[in-house]
Amino acid sequence: MPLSSDQSVNETAGTLVKTLQGAFGTPAGYRPAHAKGRLTKGTFTPSQEAATLSTAPHFNNASTPILTRFSNSTGLHAIPDTDPNANPRGMAVRFLLSSDGHKHTDIIAHSTSHFPMRTGEGFLQMLGAIGGGTIGEFLAQNPSAKAFVEDPKPAPESFGTERYFGVTAFKLIDREGKETFVRYRIVPEAGYETLSEEELKGKGKDYLFEELEARLKSGLVSFKLMAQVAEEDDVTDDNTVHWPEERKQVELGTIEVEEMVGEKESKEEQQRIIFDPIPRVEGVDVSADPLLDMRAAIYLISGKERRAAASTA
Repeated sequence: MPLSSDQSVNETAGTLVKTLQGAFGTPAGYRPAHAKGRLTKGTFTPSQEAATLSTAPHFNNASTPILTRFSNSTGLHAIPDTDPNANPRGMAVRFLLSSDGHKHTDIIAHSTSHFPMRTGEGFLQMLGAIGGGTIGEFLAQNPSAKAFVEDPKPAPESFGTERYFGVTAFKLIDREGKETFVRYRIVPEAGYETLSEEELKGKGKDYLFEELEARLKSGLVSFKLMAQVAEEDDVTDDNTVHWPEERKQVELGTIEVEEMVGEKESKEEQQRIIFDPIPRVEGVDVSADPLLDMRAAIYLISGKERRAAASTA
């Protein structure tokens, strides 16, 4: 996983990492965003239609082992699950394509279909407006940021009853080279369930992680991996532009979360693992959305810092 070939992207990504760490006081060894999280193990089973859209191995093999990370927002590694700032929640899925775990591809999603800005530079300006006390003016001038802030983000009943959205577009490529632009959605098979403000008051600071562990002791937690399919004139290079909700959705397969990774092992692995927004696998390719290159650089810079902190701990 290399840094961007565009040095300006790397410089902005490095500034964003430092800005987020400073805003939250994030300790070494933790992510500057979505710092609080746990890893789980499971299996992905593709649908028959997935193989007609893409030659990617995880869409063609009978099944693929996966690692999944569920997380809260912010760089606060101990943020209570009940804190409104813990939304949006995150779900990252790693498809393990080799037995040694070195070959893989990832999907990164969060529990809102919105993202505040199209570019990393724009997001950095938004953070500056928050820190400078001018966020109201910034939101008035940037409708996408306003939509992200105002999008309802109720607390989920469970990580297993939350919906997760991949905001950037990708190309699925079939055996004839046909490209289909899609955005991923991860939909809970148990149904989408949230808590009222009154119900949330009775929950503990770690209720989501405790609930997930308890839920997995009594069975699997399953999701459908869906693809919202773009039509010819849909915008594919701007994550802030939504496609019409009536666009076709295709089921790509089933994500089955089977067990929690032990807390000690999870903490160590989370310092090591670097999820990658760029697919880097045959049969799936990037769109021209600039957020992909920026997020990949941010994750790599942050990941290298976490690994360095782990090696000196």
